[in-house]
Amino acid sequence: MSRPTLDRAFSKAEASDPALDLPGRWRRPRLRLGRWSAPLGIAGALVALLWIVIAILAPVIQPHDPLAQDLPILQAPGQGTFLGTDALGRDVFSRLLSGARVTIPLALLLVVMSVLIGAILGAVAGFFGRWVDELIMRVTDLVMAFPTVILAMVIAAALGASLLNAVLAALIVSWPSYARLTRGLVLGLRTSNYVVSGQLLGFSPLRSLWRDIAPNIVGPILVLASLDIGTAILLLSGLSFLGLGAKPPTPEWGSMVSDAVQNFDSWWLGVFPGLAILTIVVAFNFVGDALRDALDPKSRTLRGGGPTL
Repeated sequence: MSRPTLDRAFSKAEASDPALDLPGRWRRPRLRLGRWSAPLGIAGALVALLWIVIAILAPVIQPHDPLAQDLPILQAPGQGTFLGTDALGRDVFSRLLSGARVTIPLALLLVVMSVLIGAILGAVAGFFGRWVDELIMRVTDLVMAFPTVILAMVIAAALGASLLNAVLAALIVSWPSYARLTRGLVLGLRTSNYVVSGQLLGFSPLRSLWRDIAPNIVGPILVLASLDIGTAILLLSGLSFLGLGAKPPTPEWGSMVSDAVQNFDSWWLGVFPGLAILTIVVAFNFVGDALRDALDPKSRTLRGGGPTL
């Protein structure tokens, strides 16, 4: 069968079957405006954006040097300082803002690296199969066999307490979820008509993966990544809380909560960094839920309605 004939036949099949209406080239994920009008999704996006702006502008808006020990110790909020001071006379508000510059960028970096590593390995395993699939999936199963936090603690303790080692430990335990998700999506798409047709036309495996399969698995991976940002913040803060992440005097939210344990009567030492962690984690969870609804192809096909971007 000639290429023009094959293209016409495949175009007719796409027109008759909505399930085959999948792009063979890169297309921007389409967001349904109706989905994004959800109050929780909008609120989560605004709170997450606010924290990102705070992290960028922290050196400008913080009233004191977060490392300076020139204020009265354990001063309650409102007595000359907005959120009080810690046991060393450091301004809690300034350290809270400066901590956003540490926690948020590291969490975003962790998620991006996990997506890249996991998606590439999962795509290779799902598309090529056989011994490649067995090797990658057995390594994935080995990592996922251990509790995530416990394994991250063991790795961070073995590498030594530092933010870099904490990120590396979190990366080792985070990429398998993306590998399994990507593998499952690729397995479901590699036998699709448009992928097989491209291979019959002489497309290389890399071209099939990039142009035929990748555009159709971006949505679920993006949803998982947005939800994992909150998980990454919790994991990194937890490692710092246990003394396996940030070292003093680095302002980091988890380490600030850990310092509050030693001065339990001074409630502001732990409440405000804890609220910071809570708000940004919940915000990214709301964003992830909104993205899941907006990028759900079944909802877009079956329920329809709502303009798209």
